[in-house]
Amino acid sequence: MEGGGPAVRRRSRSASACKSSRDRARSRGVCSPPARKRPSSGAGEEPQPAPGSPEYNNDSEEDMFGDYDSFSGNDSLLAQVDDMEQECIQSIDLTSCTKNMEEKATVEPAFGYLQLQNAKSKELIFSAAGNIIGFKTEEESHVRTTSEQDNRTLEPGDCFLDDLPSSQLLYFEEMNKTSVDSRKSSGTKESANDMNSCLDKMLNQSSCHHNAEPTKINNELSPSTTSNMSKRKSLKDHLKNTMTGNAKAQTPQVSRTKLLKEAVLSEEICVAKKTIETSSVDVGPFYGLPSKVKDLLVQFRGIENLYEWQHTCLTLESLQQRKNLIYSLPTSGGKTLVAEILILQELLCRQKDVLMVLPYVAIVQEKVWALSSFGIELGFLVEEYAGSKGRFPPIKRRMKKSLYIATIEKGHSLVNSLIETGRVGDLGLVVVDELHMLGEGSRGATLEMILAKILYASKTTQIIGMSATLNNVGDLQQFLQAEYYANNFRPVELKEYVKIQDSIYEVDNKAENGLTFSRLLNFKYSSNLQKMDPDHLIALVTEVIPNYSCLIFCSTKKNCENVAEMICKYLNKEYRNHREKEKQDLIKDLKNIGKGSLCPVLKRTIPFGIAYHHSGLTSDERKRIEEAYSAGVLCLLTCTSTLAAGVNLPARRVILRAPYVATKFLKKNQYKQMIGRAGRAGIDNAGESILIVQEKDKHLVRDLVNSPLENCYSNLFLEFTKGIQSLLLSLVGLKIARNPEEIYHFMCGTLFGVQQQFLSKEKSLSDITREALGCLIEKGLLKEKMTCEKEQKSQSNLEITQLGQATYKGSIDVAYCDALYRDLKKGLEGLVLESCLHLLYLTTPYDMTYHCRPDWMIYFRQDVDNGVVNRLYLSFVLYSLLKETNIWNVSEKFNMSRGYVQNLLNSAASFSSCVLHFSEELEEFWVYKALLTELTKRLTYCVKAELIPLMEVAGVLESRAKQLYDSGYKTLAHLANSDPETLVKMIEHLSRRQARQIVSSAKMLLREKAEALQEEVEELLKVPTDTSEGLLTTLP
Repeated sequence: MEGGGPAVRRRSRSASACKSSRDRARSRGVCSPPARKRPSSGAGEEPQPAPGSPEYNNDSEEDMFGDYDSFSGNDSLLAQVDDMEQECIQSIDLTSCTKNMEEKATVEPAFGYLQLQNAKSKELIFSAAGNIIGFKTEEESHVRTTSEQDNRTLEPGDCFLDDLPSSQLLYFEEMNKTSVDSRKSSGTKESANDMNSCLDKMLNQSSCHHNAEPTKINNELSPSTTSNMSKRKSLKDHLKNTMTGNAKAQTPQVSRTKLLKEAVLSEEICVAKKTIETSSVDVGPFYGLPSKVKDLLVQFRGIENLYEWQHTCLTLESLQQRKNLIYSLPTSGGKTLVAEILILQELLCRQKDVLMVLPYVAIVQEKVWALSSFGIELGFLVEEYAGSKGRFPPIKRRMKKSLYIATIEKGHSLVNSLIETGRVGDLGLVVVDELHMLGEGSRGATLEMILAKILYASKTTQIIGMSATLNNVGDLQQFLQAEYYANNFRPVELKEYVKIQDSIYEVDNKAENGLTFSRLLNFKYSSNLQKMDPDHLIALVTEVIPNYSCLIFCSTKKNCENVAEMICKYLNKEYRNHREKEKQDLIKDLKNIGKGSLCPVLKRTIPFGIAYHHSGLTSDERKRIEEAYSAGVLCLLTCTSTLAAGVNLPARRVILRAPYVATKFLKKNQYKQMIGRAGRAGIDNAGESILIVQEKDKHLVRDLVNSPLENCYSNLFLEFTKGIQSLLLSLVGLKIARNPEEIYHFMCGTLFGVQQQFLSKEKSLSDITREALGCLIEKGLLKEKMTCEKEQKSQSNLEITQLGQATYKGSIDVAYCDALYRDLKKGLEGLVLESCLHLLYLTTPYDMTYHCRPDWMIYFRQDVDNGVVNRLYLSFVLYSLLKETNIWNVSEKFNMSRGYVQNLLNSAASFSSCVLHFSEELEEFWVYKALLTELTKRLTYCVKAELIPLMEVAGVLESRAKQLYDSGYKTLAHLANSDPETLVKMIEHLSRRQARQIVSSAKMLLREKAEALQEEVEELLKVPTDTSEGLLTTLP
């Protein structure tokens, strides 16, 4: 090659430099840059070969590399290539004849350089411009010599994959895949026969990939091997054909930088997956996850480092062994981040679906909104299961994994559908937030059902439970078969105080009575002010606001509004000047949300930076007030206890107006939830809670602050119809249990089974189970079927009836299934479709009637069943809502709070979805399927039809949807492809963070819909597995 001219451009470097470059090329899997154009210097330029010359490639009409450096432009190089091919043939023949030197054939891509080595080393490498597969055989003890390091090679230079055209990048992917397959198939064969067969196969694939005419190759060695190989195209022709094909190939518009980033991410995920599978102490770049996850936490959350307890928890031996885990920390300690990292490990490394169960719809929507950005970046789907949203069973994804974020009720329906379809094993992880809710009424019973079924039906699904308020952890550990981790860490110190008259005492467990005197309130009260504010709320508040935030928990909704107005009445007028313009914008937004109406209380309090927060607000109003509080526009919220368990709104100081929730004395769990809001990490140095106590309650409060947390007890027995009866019905329907003995065995594994001796001392677990089964049989939901075995022993098996099937699949309360069936049956006799009023009556929730107090001044009272009248009255409310879509007007018309009307609408949408699933299981109700599908959608959004696509996006409510629509974002595709910066400029009062989250949520939803359609297409085109082979062979 030295006398062949400058056909191959390279730099002269030291032997060590050449070796290090080659090693880097191997380790990174990179390739050489494409040949560069030669400068036309005139004298040093070689003449082009004539069409009849040997160098001319007859397979192409013109030499596409005439003016470029290439292997075909150098006779010396090609001669050496021919010699090398002959050496390969001789080596193969020699190996075939002697059969004494079997060598392992290893196929690997040769990236970017041609290297000729001494034949004594028995190493053969075929390589050309990164487009020919290299074959190498060498003895296990072979070591490179210094002379081999000095061999001159085609240097990769400083350019790697990012310097190659996209066609070559795609080609390398194909060749690499083929080489790996070849390596796997020939791993146990060490003869030269196999190496020759692999060579033929690879060269033939390379030729086909670039549209070259395929050549028939004999893959079996015979005594005429040499003559067969001479008939094959020469290696030079393959080189030229391949490079010509590359040049002709259309280059797709692919970002090389993006390809590199995706390759790095994919490699890190594979490494992390292997690390987790080996249960090694070394957890990889970021707790078994790619380093990109850490970058995203910084980008989206501003989290650069984890707390020490988080690191300890994530590296627990129990988690490495995939044991179930319960962990408990105080509120705001960072529990959720640990769960999210575990979720990402399951989705990305173990490639399993994940279910996350949260207590409230608002929290589900907030979490969907927050994690959609991670899903877009890391390639998994986030699906919302709340209200009427969710598909049962969920779509089975082939390419991507899903994170299901669900409320307790929807999570139960989801688990049922996965068990029924045999896909519960696809769930690798179930995460439960607020695990203490196991002890809270019917929702606790439903949560217990979810966990008990997962434990029984899938032995590979890991369960993670977290809470800030757990006491009897031993029972929960026994139920969940889990390890336990606890820590008292709080990022911000919390100081607890109790106020009695004008004295403030600090809670001190070491003190004799649990309280230590701290200070006296120093605030001058007039006699008039003392009458209006006997609890000194104004004095406590003005120590904090407006520079810091404050929450006041009140016992009732009305008390929230009264306290907010009272404080504003006596505050200094200077408080109005603090962020005045932003407060006016907030008032304007709330007026737009109410379509011109604004609560008079909020109109008076917001200018002072104060607002109330309770269930009487609409969803849009509540969300806007929360945003203003988080941004510091509002500095004080008067609220009910529901805020403590809802969205995260921390404060510098938390004041408990009284130790009561409604008329019930405060529980320790509730107290801890409320005071846990005090102290904002990264903002405050300390948090304070002050409980205001009257003299009559002094002894009760001392017990409260010094007592342990309440125990968590099962509610399966207490909630008889929503609890144990619903559970047993679904067990038979899902075929988890078929007879009383199997049902009893299942019940022993529930929390109720663990705690039965404390909860029901009069009856045994077996007696309770038989009693519940008797009730189900009596209602016609189950039936007995006698079977005789060989030993003449009769056994009573249980079967579910059609009504029972519809009840559990529709998640209908067993107490109402008979009434619902009768109403739907009667509706068929004369269903009125002139309007949707009749359908609305049928979908009005039964349990809402108990809270309804009709105003008979509007509708005259009739001598009929109160339940029917109340239900009809509520259906009028819903009918007015669908007609006007204005909650303010409807609430005023029916003299109801707008929060109650909003709750009625949400409950009706959810119940309508349940009735729809109920009807799908009963053929006689086929007519309701089509009717209720559309009605459910209307109840879910209750807006004009054009806004529905935008409101499907998590976090977008009616007011925001109207803003987006008016700004030109009329479809989901418009929103998903929008620029967050443009949204900020076009939409009033929209922060950059909110804009990014809206776009991410829209992209995620659009991707889910596209994936669902693709799955349907693939399912339709899939060849049935039960098709006979004979039928398949007859197809053309």
